[in-house]
Order: sequence, then structure tokens, then C-alpha cells
Amino acid sequence: MPTDRKTQIIRIALLIGTIISLYFVPWPMLKAWLKPLPDTVQEQVEDALDHGFDGVIVYIDQAGQPPAFHAAGWHDPKKNIPAYPEALFKIASISKLYTAVAITKLVHDGRLSLDKTLADYFPELVGRMKYADKVTLSMLVQHRSGIPNYTNTPNYWMAPKETNEENLELVLDLPASFEPGTSYEYSNTNYLLLGELMDKVLGYPHFQFIQKAILNRLNLKNTFASVSDVDPDRVMSGYYVGYPHDLKGEDMGMLATAEDVGIFLRALNDGSVFDGEEQEIYSSIYVYEHTGLIPGYQSIARYHRDIDAVVVQFTGPTDFEGYNWGLADIVYGRVLKILRRNK
Repeated sequence: MPTDRKTQIIRIALLIGTIISLYFVPWPMLKAWLKPLPDTVQEQVEDALDHGFDGVIVYIDQAGQPPAFHAAGWHDPKKNIPAYPEALFKIASISKLYTAVAITKLVHDGRLSLDKTLADYFPELVGRMKYADKVTLSMLVQHRSGIPNYTNTPNYWMAPKETNEENLELVLDLPASFEPGTSYEYSNTNYLLLGELMDKVLGYPHFQFIQKAILNRLNLKNTFASVSDVDPDRVMSGYYVGYPHDLKGEDMGMLATAEDVGIFLRALNDGSVFDGEEQEIYSSIYVYEHTGLIPGYQSIARYHRDIDAVVVQFTGPTDFEGYNWGLADIVYGRVLKILRRNK
């Protein structure tokens, strides 16, 4: 084939490839990322509504400045209640930070051991959970257990289970994702087991321990174990794209205000939530920031050392494709750019 003919074919193939790739470009995210940066965080929060969010809350604790509270959109769109910073929000997997701190304190007190296995603590799981005799407590905390994630089982969110027992049953007798300690895979089953273990060792619901050892210590009055513990009108509405009903009444774990999460995160990072050698133990097993995602609710909570700032962001709704999660991350990044520019 003549060289010029080959070149022409290659160019046509590249053009077709480019057209196909452009078809799959997440244009809403690209648009959000390329927009000129506004002057203030509040303008950025309000701008986020143009990307399909119903409501946004941002809390900022930056050293040397008073805490800043921002909100835009709706707290409850059906009741025409505007978003406000003091609303309760379902924090989803951010709650794992509280669990990890509680585990740390129980290890420090000698009530738990990071080296003991599932078989030691739950002998009834031997034969029903692969490698029960090799999965240690530290592996559960670090998501290095290889235990399958119950929320990843087929169609889980179409009809979520109501009890820990039902959730655990979904992964019993399944093969492990990998041999314990050899890899990493995020699994909510790990933290289900950690909660059950604390209940067993304490002899009472482990949130009471979190309340006593963490929340009361930090004077946090707006963090709760369940939506059943709060006035539902205080909970920000949560919607899933394509599903018309408000999900705020569904019990999906802990709730908190952005300020309460921010105060906790500051104490976690500066060590004031710990005693003695607890921080050394914690640093060996878990992280110092987290995100959260459940139907209707997205959250990001991180400490940024370069500007000595804790930034917490709550957004909704959520969607199946994950666009809203990507958009939330872009909005969060733009908030940080404003803070860094202004600093």
C-alpha cells in the first residue's frame, strides 16, 4: 500500500477515535472544572447548584480565622426550606473515622488486641468466612481482610437489609477477595464486624462508647447514631437521581452537622482526641480523612496541612453514573483553590 494511503487511513482512524472519545467525555464535569474561579467560597457554593445539586453545605475551620459556614440550595425542596449550615446530614463512611478511634482507645486500654483474629473473637464464623483464623483486627480496620463488601452484592441498594445479621449473611460462605494482608479492598463488612465486636466487648451499643470517649470529650452535641434519634425536620433531604422520594427517613447510620464533623476532624489531626500512646496506635492502622457516599448523600472531610484548614462539604443528590460524585470533588477542589489563593 502506498505510504500516503497508509497515512490517510491512520488519520481517519485517529479522527474516528477522537470523535468516539469526545462522545464519552463527561461534559458536565469538564464544564465545572473549566469555569472561571469565583472570588469567594460562598459564590462557589452557589455556583455548584448550576451543576445539578439540590443543596450544598461547606464548613471551613482555618487556623487564625473564625469558622466559616456556607450553604446554598434547598434543605427540603418539597417544603421550600432553604439549605442552612446547621442541618444534620448522613455522613456515611466518614463514620469509619469514629469507629477507628474507638477501636484505638479499646486497644490502648487492653480490651482489644490488633493481632487477634476473627476466629478469636467470633468462633462461630469459622467455616463460614474464609480465612477467619488469619484475619486480624488490624486487617479489618485497614481494609486488608479480603472479606467481600456486602454493599457490593447484586442489587444491594434496590432493597437494603435492615440488620447487621442480614447484611453479614450476604457474604458468608463467599470466597475471599484475596488472602488476608496481601492486598487492599474497601469493604463495609469490615466495619460491620468492628461494630459488632465492640458491642460484644463493651456489653452495650458501641455508639455509647463513641459518645462518651469522643463526642462528649469534644463537646459535640450534633452527632447521632441514627435518624431515629433526631427530629427528622433537622435532616437535610436526600435524593437519588431518577427516584422521586426523599430518602432522609431511611436509617443509614450516623448523622452530624458539618461543624461537628469539622471539630472532630481537627481533633483527630492535631491529636487532641487521643490520650497517651493512642495516636501512635491510630496512625499505624487508619487514615486521617474520609469521604462518604450513600443514596442521597455525598460528603468529604479532609484536613489540609498547607493552609492549616479543615474543610467539610456535604452535597446531594447522588446518581448511578457517578457524575455527581465527580462534580462534588471538583467543587471541593475549587473551594480549596479559593482558600489557597486568598491565603
